[in-house]
Amino acid sequence: MSEPDNSETRLPRLDWSRIRMKSRGERAHKVAVSALGRTPPTGCSFRDWLASLPEFLGARELRKTVDAIVAARRADRPVVFGFGGHVVKTGCSPLVIDLINRGIVTALATNGSGPIHDLELAETGATSEEVAETIRDGTFGMVHETCERMNAAAREGAKHGGLGRALGKLLAEGDAPYKDLSLFVAAWRAKIPATVHVAVGTDTVHMHPEADGAAIGAASMADFRTICAVVADLGAVSEGEAGGVWLNFGSAVILPEVFLKAVAVARNLGHPLHGMHTANFDMLRHYRPTQNVVIRPVEPGCGHAVIGHHEIMLPLLRQAVIEALEA
Repeated sequence: MSEPDNSETRLPRLDWSRIRMKSRGERAHKVAVSALGRTPPTGCSFRDWLASLPEFLGARELRKTVDAIVAARRADRPVVFGFGGHVVKTGCSPLVIDLINRGIVTALATNGSGPIHDLELAETGATSEEVAETIRDGTFGMVHETCERMNAAAREGAKHGGLGRALGKLLAEGDAPYKDLSLFVAAWRAKIPATVHVAVGTDTVHMHPEADGAAIGAASMADFRTICAVVADLGAVSEGEAGGVWLNFGSAVILPEVFLKAVAVARNLGHPLHGMHTANFDMLRHYRPTQNVVIRPVEPGCGHAVIGHHEIMLPLLRQAVIEALEA
């Protein structure tokens, strides 16, 4: 092949005969036969199906998260389930409640939308509205029952133990027909922390004329201090052993910010959080969960990211953890 004429552009004349090559056997490889997926037989067990997945990317991160949760519970370390409202809206509450009842999830944390949908499902058996329709005529979020109940919980939570605890108690002691489907009732019954982290003005219940900003703020501040104590307990008992796990399901902004500050408080007060693992599950990869959950708070290799729909990924995670713990 003739050499191009680079005289006018003053580019260097390359001597292609000096290109250095090496054997393929000397090269490090990222893909090997042992990591390829397999085709499981029809009717196989879930464990066999999971084992058949390729050892790459999302499947590998899912397995690492399962391993971290299993190691945490066997070492009696906490597993915190942080979630956004869409976890409830995609029908996943019964799965999380089962994990609470089994003693696998040891604390809950959510943003302001989580308890709203949880409350409505417990009391009405239905939740969520078509925002694109109701925003046009000014009726979006304007339902008095939800606002009254959430604000009552905020007032109680400001006086006693925070918003999450107050909501769980309110629903557990009331006559809500579907309270067995409430995450906050499950947490109340299991006597585990359930915290709500509110950004004032982001939730429909803040539009109610009787919304009490002081109570909402005080109740949520109490929950922040609770979650700081929960995070401070996520470290391993002894260096080299398994630590706890923080799961972030579907909160793109609020919980990643709350978690980062809670980590700062914990370490400032002398809790190094050795061995802690984190995992972010969401439909898209977002900046704050990636930085504030998966990368910044943990040691390299201890943060995991799994992209997928909650209604698919949460059932897979639950089943994998249960079968691994029972193995």
